[in-house]
Amino acid sequence: MIAELGLAALWLSAALSVLMMISGAMGLRDVASPHALYARPASVVQAFLAVLAFFLLLYAFAITDLSIKLVATNSHSAKPFIYKLTGTWGNHEGSMLLWVAVLALSGGLLGGLERRLPEKTMSATLMVQGFVALGFYAFMLLSSNPFERLPVPALEGGGLNPLLQDIGLAIHPPTLYVGYVGLSVAFSLAMGALITRQVTPDFAKVMRPWVLGAWVFLTFGITAGSYWAYYELGWGGWWFWDPVENASLMPWLAATALLHSVTVLAARDALRTWTIMLGVLAFSMSMLGTFLVRSGVLTSVHAFAVDPERGSFILGLLGLYIGGALVIFAMRAGSISEGKRFTVTSREGALVFNNVMLSAILAIVLLGTLYPLLTEAFDVRVSVGPPYFNPAGAIFAIPMFIVMAVGPLLRWKDDKPARIQFELALLAAVAIAIVALVAILGDYSVLAVLGLALSVALGIGALLPLKGRNIRRVPTATWGMIAAHFGVAVSLFGMASESAFTSEKLAAMAPGDSEVVADWNIQLESVDPVAGPNWTAIEARVLAARGDEEPTELGPQSRNFWSPPQPTSESALVTRWDGQLYVVVGDSAGIDANGNERWQIRVWWKPFVTFIWYGGLLIAFGGILSIIGRLQVDLKRRSAKAQGKARRADVEALSGDKPGSTAAPEPAE
Repeated sequence: MIAELGLAALWLSAALSVLMMISGAMGLRDVASPHALYARPASVVQAFLAVLAFFLLLYAFAITDLSIKLVATNSHSAKPFIYKLTGTWGNHEGSMLLWVAVLALSGGLLGGLERRLPEKTMSATLMVQGFVALGFYAFMLLSSNPFERLPVPALEGGGLNPLLQDIGLAIHPPTLYVGYVGLSVAFSLAMGALITRQVTPDFAKVMRPWVLGAWVFLTFGITAGSYWAYYELGWGGWWFWDPVENASLMPWLAATALLHSVTVLAARDALRTWTIMLGVLAFSMSMLGTFLVRSGVLTSVHAFAVDPERGSFILGLLGLYIGGALVIFAMRAGSISEGKRFTVTSREGALVFNNVMLSAILAIVLLGTLYPLLTEAFDVRVSVGPPYFNPAGAIFAIPMFIVMAVGPLLRWKDDKPARIQFELALLAAVAIAIVALVAILGDYSVLAVLGLALSVALGIGALLPLKGRNIRRVPTATWGMIAAHFGVAVSLFGMASESAFTSEKLAAMAPGDSEVVADWNIQLESVDPVAGPNWTAIEARVLAARGDEEPTELGPQSRNFWSPPQPTSESALVTRWDGQLYVVVGDSAGIDANGNERWQIRVWWKPFVTFIWYGGLLIAFGGILSIIGRLQVDLKRRSAKAQGKARRADVEALSGDKPGSTAAPEPAE
């Protein structure tokens, strides 16, 4: 009954998306039409039904209903309960249902709560949102039904990919999906404003919270995913430029540029065309990521599907949505007024420059991701990795970081660099001093040295807008900007330090042997078999001591899961304020001269590597502060309007006018 209810809810929700689209189109023609009134309630009921369907699937996984094909394929009764739940979206069909549920919920919130847009623009927005939702409903119901029944219930399930049996799976995919879907709402709003030619600051104020929210979730999702890959895959890296990693990075880059553009449009009535174009681009990148993960063109732990037919369906949706949006943009872009002008040496100018740099980095990542897929179509295998991405991206990232440090110090509309010459000199002196100091300490890569210098300068630059201000009176949104920019500096410092100063050792060790890595003494005490709820493992008992401190006991494992059968490496970590010790145990390395069995032990000391993820969290926190700040401003404005209405009512009462009177009130004394 669970499957039938869930499937019925999805079909009804798909039908309501059609109603939402048609009603929105009628409202676009005539907002007074009675048929135009159905779009908002349809969006709300659609949201309820889609979320209900997702919770029914979640319940089916929780009770391990092996009559449902998806549960039987991706779960089993012996799996820990938390992984039964997270297994709901650890597969193609379940993750698509989560995507659709979040998409429907966003549309419901937009239709049910938003009242600031002109009704015609809202009708156009809901029309586009219904059209986007309908495509995903069609994809799921026609090719990815999550509630498909088995002819005969399975005796036991097949289990979940062991690499995904980690708490990181409970955080990483859902947060990314919320980010992707937030960009779909930004896309619908951009198209609605473009269709009705209402690309105004008021439209930008409505769009900004959705972009901010999507950007925060994307930031948090990428940060969580990076840390998950770092400790779970056992290779000691935090970013591999995997095509599916890039598929999450590209929407973030576009969303970052969009966030700055929509902020300028809301505050200064500029960058109108930029905002619309970036709204289309950001959603294009999220759709492209969906295609890469689900088309079968990639083989990755992140990939959910290997069915080319599904990939063709998504590619068709991508062409339909984005191609249609670009056609509308080409037809209507000329009707969008330019907005207010500004000089190059202004805050708007700095934001435009950094948007260009972000777009260039996005193009580099896009090319590096798609090029191997294109060559493989001609039976030529090409590997594109850090030797391409790092230097090519740095060409644009370095000037972007420099302008990012200076931009918040500039005034809106027009400014002169001479006004901030002290700040410019300070930042330049700090950067040069860091480069000189690191060069004296050792021979490090140019990119690592520049990264360290820029991170320190950027951190100082992020705090300089507080100079000469009363800290207590700084707006919350400004604190958000400062926190986010400082978070970028912290992450960049962690990346550069890990790249420059990491120490590594691979050794074949027998119990009692010891090795030295950086200033750590590593001793192998024993290697023993252990067992978990659905796995067995070889666990090394390792003592790690730094200087005169007490040794810390670590237990890295080499696990073997049995459902489905797959080996994994479980790293062991020791975290200090200045870095992290990372230990992995491998296979047997033979017998030593004393007859003791030796084991492969790999150890890294990674200075300040944790700053990468601390910075990511700080960036997301900055976005949250900005959302809170915008809400505070909106509440104050509404309160001021309410007070203004109350004062006018008092004036009318004192003057003797009745509600509805056409007589002009007497001046208040």
